[in-house]
Amino acid sequence: MKKTFWQRLKEVGPGAVVAAAFIGPGTVTSCFTSGASYGTTLLWAILFSTISVIIMQSMASRLGIVTQKGLGEALRAKYTGKATRIFLAILVISAVFIGNVAYETGNVSGAILGIQAIHPVFDTSTMKIVLALVLGVVAFVLLYSGSYKYIEKFLTGLVVVMGLIFLVCAFAAKPDWAAVLKGLFVPSVPEGNRSWMTVAALMGTTVVPYNIYLHASSSAKKWNNPEADIATSNLDSVLAIGLGGIISLAIIICASVLQNNAELAKAATVDGKAMAMSLQPLLGSWATVIFGIGLFAAGFTSTITAPLSAAFASSGILGWGEDMKKFRFKIIWIIVLVFGIVATCTLGKSPQEIILFAQAANAFLLPITGVLLLIACNDKKLMGKYKNGIVINILAIIVIGVFLFIAARNMTAFVESAKALFAA
Repeated sequence: MKKTFWQRLKEVGPGAVVAAAFIGPGTVTSCFTSGASYGTTLLWAILFSTISVIIMQSMASRLGIVTQKGLGEALRAKYTGKATRIFLAILVISAVFIGNVAYETGNVSGAILGIQAIHPVFDTSTMKIVLALVLGVVAFVLLYSGSYKYIEKFLTGLVVVMGLIFLVCAFAAKPDWAAVLKGLFVPSVPEGNRSWMTVAALMGTTVVPYNIYLHASSSAKKWNNPEADIATSNLDSVLAIGLGGIISLAIIICASVLQNNAELAKAATVDGKAMAMSLQPLLGSWATVIFGIGLFAAGFTSTITAPLSAAFASSGILGWGEDMKKFRFKIIWIIVLVFGIVATCTLGKSPQEIILFAQAANAFLLPITGVLLLIACNDKKLMGKYKNGIVINILAIIVIGVFLFIAARNMTAFVESAKALFAA
C-alpha cells in the first residue's frame, strides 16, 4: 500500500539527524567567515553542496533500507578477503573515528561559546568546565539510552530551532537580495588561495564523509520495507537536508553585513562568541543572544552525532554489529565524547583556524567515502533491483569529480594552512 505525502512526512527523521550532524560549530564558523570576508559571493558553494548532500545521502539511506546494514557492514559483506577488510577498517577508522575525536572538542567548545554569548555570567573558566560537564552528562544520557527514536526526535527539534534562529538573523540583516541571488546562481571565486580554502571549507562542512555512515545506519534502524520506505526516505532527505542548507545560507547572509566593516569582520574571526558579539552594533543586543542560542544548538547537536556516527562506522567495519545497546558500540562513542569534554576543559577555546582547517580536510576525505558508497550501491548482490541507475551514478560521479577538483585546486592553500597551524 502506497503511503500518502502526509504519512511520509510524519515518518521523517534520519535526514534531520544528518542535518544536525553537519550544522555544527565548523559550519557556523566556515559560513560566518565566508560572509564576513566575501559577502554573498560564495553562496553558490553551499547551494551545490546541499544538492550534493541530498544525492549522496539518499544513496546512503537507500543502502541502509535495502541491506539493513550501515555502509561499514555492507563493505564487509561485499569484501570478504582478510587483507581488504583490514585496509578498509584502517581507512574508515582513520577518516571517521579519529576525525570525530578531533571534531568533538570543537563541538563541545562551540556549544559553550554559544551559551557564553548569551550572558557574561557564563564567561569564566570555571563556568566553562561546569558547562562542559553538564553538556557531557546530557549527551551521555541520551546516547547511553540506546534509543535511536529518542535521539532522532531530540535532534530534529534542535534543527528546527536552528533554522528559525538563523533565518531571523538573515532577514534582520536586510541584505542586498539581488546580490544574494547572484551569489547563489553565478559561481565565482575571489582572487587568492585563501578564498579557495574557504570554498573547500564550505563544501567540506556540508558534505561530511562520516554522515554517509550515519545516514545508512540510521535509515536501517528506521525503515525496513524498500518498496514503501525508499520514497519516504527521499522526501526526508530533501526536506531535512534542504533545511540544513538553508541554515548555512542564512548564516552567510547574516555575516555578509560585516563585509564592509573591516574592524568587526576581523573581530568575528576570533571565535564563535566573537561572531555573535560582532552583530550587536549592526543588529542590536538581541542578535547576540539569538545567534548565541543558534551556535549552542549547532554545537550540541554535533556533540551527540559525532560520537554516534563514529560508533556506527567503526562497529560496522570491524564486524561488531551496530546495536546501540551493546557494550562494544557504547565504548566507541564514550571515547569520542570523553575526549571532547576533557580537551575542552584543558585545551581552551578551539581556534577558528583549526576549525577551518578541519572542514577543508573533509573535502579531501569525501571522494574516498563517496567512491566506497558508489561501489556498494552498484553491487547487485547487496542491492538487488534497488542498485543505482544510470542517472544517479552520473550525478554521484559529478559530485565526486567536483570535490576532487576542489581538493586539487585547494592543495596549495591547504598545505600552507597546515604548515602555519602546526608551526604555531
